[in-house]
Amino acid sequence: MRSILLVLLAFTVGVLLILAIDGKSLQLANNNAMTPAGNGTLTLGGEPAPTSTVDDGTNADTDSDWPSTGPSPEQVLYAQPRMVRDALTRLTPRVSGTPNLYVLAFAGDGSEDVFRNEVEYADPLFTQRFGATTHTVILENNPASLFTRPLANWSNLDATLHGLAEVMRPEQDILLLYITTHGDEDHNLLIDMNPFPLDQIGAADLAGILSQHAFKWKVVVINACYSGGFIPPLRGAGTLVLTSARTDRSSFGCGSASDITYFGKAWLVDGLNRTPDFIEAFQQASREIATWERQDNLIASEPQLSVGPGIAAQLARWRKGITPGPAVPFKPAAPANAGMRAQ
Repeated sequence: MRSILLVLLAFTVGVLLILAIDGKSLQLANNNAMTPAGNGTLTLGGEPAPTSTVDDGTNADTDSDWPSTGPSPEQVLYAQPRMVRDALTRLTPRVSGTPNLYVLAFAGDGSEDVFRNEVEYADPLFTQRFGATTHTVILENNPASLFTRPLANWSNLDATLHGLAEVMRPEQDILLLYITTHGDEDHNLLIDMNPFPLDQIGAADLAGILSQHAFKWKVVVINACYSGGFIPPLRGAGTLVLTSARTDRSSFGCGSASDITYFGKAWLVDGLNRTPDFIEAFQQASREIATWERQDNLIASEPQLSVGPGIAAQLARWRKGITPGPAVPFKPAAPANAGMRAQ
């Protein structure tokens, strides 16, 4: 009898011990859940999440573009849906009674600051020079902006376009999509933020993404080598397509030694600071680029354009509702180390 009681007692103690351990584990799991904090950083159980050590030479390839301090890749990935929502929430109010312009600037390659410089400049250029009817969203891949801008990737592009379509008036408003990155001879855009394995975006892919959203009026600007190959799938009624090169030519001005590409300087900085007419600015930019290329003994990039039925007239209606402000000077965006310190 005594032996039976001892066995039952031991069994009861064991069950209670297991339940206690499981309860403690559940509590720890709940305490360690990652949640976004109100200041734009991620927290781990109420405390700041540990910073990344991806680039310290011990945990990953030392050639990674990821900063040695700051958020980890998992934290950045976790934050993307919220960051897209926040970027859309910060859009300025739509002005009624006139067409509005919604600018989505997309810097695809995180390994060179030149692309970030362009989209960061596009933000004040469009809003300050063209006023309240112009609204901007920036997607970019760069170590300096991992917690300030959503990543420039396929998913965020699609999600941002979806959000813009919900706030725009499709019969009046105009989408301007400005993409700057590297391009290849098969007409693929480089989408890169090491160590993320991001999907590349080809010409047919971009056309497919845009076709999923109800934009009647579009301006699509592709600033990349061989970008003329994007015109065939993108051209159509209500669409203006501008590219920095013809289908079989490189464009110039990228690289770590450059602050801005040839096309970015000629169309964004010089062209649009002279005129609000996108087509006229493109024509001026093409002549300016040709001059620079002759001076540098480069094979002409020959920027291309396609003007679909109706878009020129709709852009003219938008211009009637604005009074262009003064020219906006270009300056490079803050470097990566400054951006990380600001977090």
